[in-house]
Amino acid sequence: MATTPRKSRILIADDRPSSRELLRLVLERAGYEVIEAEDGEQALDRARTGAPDLILLDLQMPGLDGYGVLAALRGDTRFQTLPILALTASAMRGDREKILAAGFTDYLAKPAGPEIVRETVARLLREPPVTREETA
Repeated sequence: MATTPRKSRILIADDRPSSRELLRLVLERAGYEVIEAEDGEQALDRARTGAPDLILLDLQMPGLDGYGVLAALRGDTRFQTLPILALTASAMRGDREKILAAGFTDYLAKPAGPEIVRETVARLLREPPVTREETA
């Protein structure tokens, strides 16, 4: 008897509830399992206990920011190759280079449309993207 493959699990870490909710809706409609964290410390805890396949990490959170979370995760062998996508509302010239140099896999400027989110997540997970028709 064939088993159903496990859905990819994605951790969304963002201090803005509206941002988490929008991302959660887009990702759940695309068939992903979503874990949420509202700050950096919670993101670290959820990453360590939730075994995510991908992390979407807001850069500007109070307390431990996205860069701090990234540094802690990359210092742990379990997360050294895990795709971690930076989310930023302040995409300025040179930010992409800074973000990638810090160790993020890629980044999205907020607000990002549902198609871009689905395509980026699928690319980082090396899965075919889910189209709008498949999520309707």
